[in-house]
Amino acid sequence: MKVTGIIPARLAAVRLPDKPLLDIAGKPMIQWVWERARQAACLDDLLVATPDEAIRKAVEGFGGRAVMTSPRHRSGTDRLAEAAASLDAEIIVNIQGDEPLIEPQVIEQAVAPLLADPALPMSSLMCICPESELDAPSTVKVVHDRQNNALYFSRARIPFQRGETAAIPVMQHVGLYAYRREFLLAFAALPPTPLEQTESLEQLRALEHGYTIRMVRIEKAPLSVDTPEDLAGVRAIFAGRGEQRE
Repeated sequence: MKVTGIIPARLAAVRLPDKPLLDIAGKPMIQWVWERARQAACLDDLLVATPDEAIRKAVEGFGGRAVMTSPRHRSGTDRLAEAAASLDAEIIVNIQGDEPLIEPQVIEQAVAPLLADPALPMSSLMCICPESELDAPSTVKVVHDRQNNALYFSRARIPFQRGETAAIPVMQHVGLYAYRREFLLAFAALPPTPLEQTESLEQLRALEHGYTIRMVRIEKAPLSVDTPEDLAGVRAIFAGRGEQRE
């Protein structure tokens, strides 16, 4: 099966404008994401989907491939679906454009369930939620069944531990998805659902329509860059590693 990775990227970020093009150790952030993602052995192709000409030029400038998409999309998933509509890949991987330290193996882990089970429509990742993030609404939590299929996603701490029973670890959802292409196109065309709108979590649309999301446990979530403080921290990590433009 052909597997294509797509990195949705746009300039209009509220907390960190022009985020994909911000400099980290001599390269735009989108380039670090691209270079690390292309090391994933499962990917046959990799591209950036963007509504912004500046991002397209930057991507093509470092030898990457970019496709232009509509500026009117509500979400990265809608942007992903537009780009995927013209591709011949069986599996599409949604790779976040603000994770310049993403490990290639987590992409491979996300794709593995779809390669193993032809009936599975989509998969995603989870890890143990850090103590400091347990009650942070920006950190999404997930509970799953014994087959690691998602039961529910929430911005609240789930499950709630009542009494002295053995504690179940709170799992953080890591927003990297792998989809069957045909499912992705159908999913993006579905109207928003009540739970999705209540929690502002798009993946709940799949659960509300009865689709399975297989969750894969990884060691920890990749560092994402959402704020100026995040950017400073990631720059410090790169500086400590001595990484710079080749």
